[in-house]
Amino acid sequence: MEREKLPTMYSLAQSDPEQALIPRADIPPEDLAQIERIMAEMGRLRAVERRIMHSAQNFMKLNETDMRAIRQLISAKHSGQAVTPGMLARHLGVTTASVTKMIDRLVAGGHVVRKAHPTDRRSQQVEVSEDTHLAAREQLGRHHAKKFDVALGLSAEERDVVIRFLAGTSEALQDSLYGPDPGATEASE
Repeated sequence: MEREKLPTMYSLAQSDPEQALIPRADIPPEDLAQIERIMAEMGRLRAVERRIMHSAQNFMKLNETDMRAIRQLISAKHSGQAVTPGMLARHLGVTTASVTKMIDRLVAGGHVVRKAHPTDRRSQQVEVSEDTHLAAREQLGRHHAKKFDVALGLSAEERDVVIRFLAGTSEALQDSLYGPDPGATEASE
């Protein structure tokens, strides 16, 4: 098994030599080296997660949207929530027509089943099949458990630092993509 290598694209000297994006004249070299290592490790993590996802998709013969749907259905099953095609369409950000075609394909492949909705006789619910649930647990769940083990090995203070870093990174990236969330400021006041 070949291990994922640490990507080199995160070297600021290579990716931003003119310091157009990140002025760094006042940042000590050891701080820059450590930050570049964090960025490289995040890149390696994304690459490993992509390999895991592609492996699971190939094994289960599903595409990325199918896998997102399956994950949502598994989560709903664990929480006792009935999922309608409309709910699934909203979760995936696709049209109801697209989700209907996807469900038809997943039903034909034995991945999901349609059932009568437990409380709304006019509606149907979609559930993940037992075989697909087990396959997803084996293909993805065991990898997720490894991340849990690493987090468990950290002290509470270390986990707080990781949480702060990941949450801050997510917020900064989301802001760079969509702009600040206007509701976030109101909620924090």
